[in-house]
Amino acid sequence: MLSNNNRKTEKLLFGFLLFTLFWLPIPLGANRPWAWALMQVSIFCISASLIAFHFRAVTLVVRQYRFFVLLWVLFLAWQLLNLIPLPASFVASLRPEKLLPEYANVSAGARWLPLSFDVGQSQIVFLKSLCYCLLFFSVLALVRSTSRLKLVLISISASGIFQAIYGSLEVLSGIEYSLVFKQPVSHIATGSFIYKNHFANYLLLTLSAALGYLIASLGDDDGLTKRERLRKWLKFWLGNKVLFRIGIIIMVIALVMSRSRMGNTAFFVSMTITAALGLWYFKPRQKSYIALFVSMLVIDIMIVSSVFGLNEVKERLEQTDLTHESRDEVVTDTLPLLAKYPLIGTGGGTFYTVYPQFQSESIQHFYDHAHNEYLQFSIEFGVIGALLMGIFVLFCGINAFNAFRQRHHPLPRGAAFACFMAIIGMAMHTSVDFPLQAPANAAIFITLLALGAMSNRIRVRKSTTRKHKS
Repeated sequence: MLSNNNRKTEKLLFGFLLFTLFWLPIPLGANRPWAWALMQVSIFCISASLIAFHFRAVTLVVRQYRFFVLLWVLFLAWQLLNLIPLPASFVASLRPEKLLPEYANVSAGARWLPLSFDVGQSQIVFLKSLCYCLLFFSVLALVRSTSRLKLVLISISASGIFQAIYGSLEVLSGIEYSLVFKQPVSHIATGSFIYKNHFANYLLLTLSAALGYLIASLGDDDGLTKRERLRKWLKFWLGNKVLFRIGIIIMVIALVMSRSRMGNTAFFVSMTITAALGLWYFKPRQKSYIALFVSMLVIDIMIVSSVFGLNEVKERLEQTDLTHESRDEVVTDTLPLLAKYPLIGTGGGTFYTVYPQFQSESIQHFYDHAHNEYLQFSIEFGVIGALLMGIFVLFCGINAFNAFRQRHHPLPRGAAFACFMAIIGMAMHTSVDFPLQAPANAAIFITLLALGAMSNRIRVRKSTTRKHKS
């Protein structure tokens, strides 16, 4: 049992975690050195405090989720292979290019060299990876009740609603410069992000959390009379849940206003697939669940989104022509990099350093990312490093899918829904862009993966179960 002081400390850490998740996107998606440094300090402080004051809870999490611990340790260790200094003669035989002036900050006659083509960037990426690892296990350690699980979903959703309102009002108000950091404002919504696709991906993740929360709030229809079901449905729409539902509509509007082709496509496809899986596996089949997604289809997509520019997104999709796009050429140019450094990779964060050596003359733009996370991860971390992260995401998805099939309580179902929808959406979006390079997006995605990992394990109090059935 926890003492009163330890219990207060745990509540304080949980509150600080929610606060961190909320403010992360505000400083340009945390995609600036000072912003992600603050994120790392916050997560490192939470993790250190958990180890210091709640060591037993931490060890319990490590035992319960030891397979995830193993994957993270291997991934971090794999990154260190590119950072640990090795004999210069060995590096020269393995990577003679590493000794070229454009790659190395190497003093003449150095005897020991790291393999990474940009040590500074690889160190930054390693610290980010360590931060995401600690965030994942901090969520597992702190979210040990269904009430806290609900609060995490609410906090992520609230952040998305805030971003959606801010991004939409910026465009609709006609101001020239944003209120945050005085960035230029165009007819495309970007929220507090710089890049519209990062903004769209963030809304995809927060919409996943919001829909998960609504599912967690529906309760069971089993055993209720028609009058009780009607009363319950009216209570849902006339209570505070209607404000949450309006928030979802605002997020969908902002997503459409971002004009992101794959962001919108990934949202609609991932929601449809996950909703269909829920309809198939959730037993007993809830009429309120069906009504929720029918309302999403009719109100959000067909009516509201059409007013705010869904047709423009549709036109952009129809007009997409690879002959006018250079992203596919970037992928083609970088394939030799993958063939040349298939196992260990070139080092975290080194894509923009090594790509110019292979960039074709037809591409005039500067690309600091591959616009394909699968390819960039494989180049920077090697196929083995990328595979470790792929297995990690896969097993979080498997846990969420098992919760779909096995859990009857709406709260674990809601967490599983949020995780599974986020995985499908992210799997689509990362194939043509680089949303995980925005720390705010990566952190929210990691948090949703943690909720999915725990969705098939988290205990539900009997009183809570009776409450949802009543």
